[in-house]
Amino acid sequence: MTPTVVPGAARTARRFRGSRRTAVSWLFLAPFTLVFLLYTAIPTVAALGFSLTDLRGTDLRNPFAVEFTGLENYLRLFQDESFLRDILNTALFVAVGVPLTMGIGFALAVALNSGIRRLRRTFRIVFFAPVVTNIVAVALIWQYAFNADGTVNKVLGALGFAGPNWLDDPNLAMPVVILLGVWRNFGTAMVLFLAGLQAVPQDVYEAASLDGAGRWRQLRHITLPLLLPTTLMVSVLLTVFYLQVFDEPYLLTNGGPLGSTESVALYTYHQFGSGEFGMSSAASFVMLVLVMLVSIVQFRLLRPRA
Repeated sequence: MTPTVVPGAARTARRFRGSRRTAVSWLFLAPFTLVFLLYTAIPTVAALGFSLTDLRGTDLRNPFAVEFTGLENYLRLFQDESFLRDILNTALFVAVGVPLTMGIGFALAVALNSGIRRLRRTFRIVFFAPVVTNIVAVALIWQYAFNADGTVNKVLGALGFAGPNWLDDPNLAMPVVILLGVWRNFGTAMVLFLAGLQAVPQDVYEAASLDGAGRWRQLRHITLPLLLPTTLMVSVLLTVFYLQVFDEPYLLTNGGPLGSTESVALYTYHQFGSGEFGMSSAASFVMLVLVMLVSIVQFRLLRPRA
């Protein structure tokens, strides 16, 4: 005798199994969801609210005295000459740091992929070491090296040149800070480009060689087009880093001299440190909008096309 299946009972069983799978899924997602809410979503919403008020450090004892000011903090930001100068400084970080970091990383990736044969693994470790090196220790070394009596000036003196005081000169401090950022990040670009190069099929290069294409033509017509997705990823990652650059100017110059190396992120930090919580929150959201706009432009320009 075949068992009789009740349609309603079958639907109930399916719903029960679906509900159980959903409950198990949410159970696995719960740790991430909790961390995301506590450390990302709630602070972001709170910061957005703070940016629309006149919240200051003196208001912490009497939070109900805070007044809603709307977009006043944002208007004050774009009337602040220091903030406008810091936007230009940050743009300079991006305009110089991103191409320089990508160029060095790409050149090293090509060399490690095809040119360097011996000790290839050792070179990879050496070139990637700056990425994982403690930035505080590195900044102390750079401060000593670019001091008036530091290593760089001693080398210049041995060559017959009088070395300047790099970190106290408004015209020279910025190149030193950018150079530290490039030194710190070219290893990341190198590893990503190297992964992209190793994913290119060797058959394509062999066919191009048989057709008489040299190294430069292969680089221009094969390597660069096939690396476009990798180039987009590296460009976006580095641009986001340089738009939010903080460690290098803070540790080397603290934004000086005369604000010549202060970035938007460092401006936000200084505003927060002086108790201007509303202004600091507004500056952080301006930086967020800048990151989004630049990323959208990069995706438009560098996205792979059929």
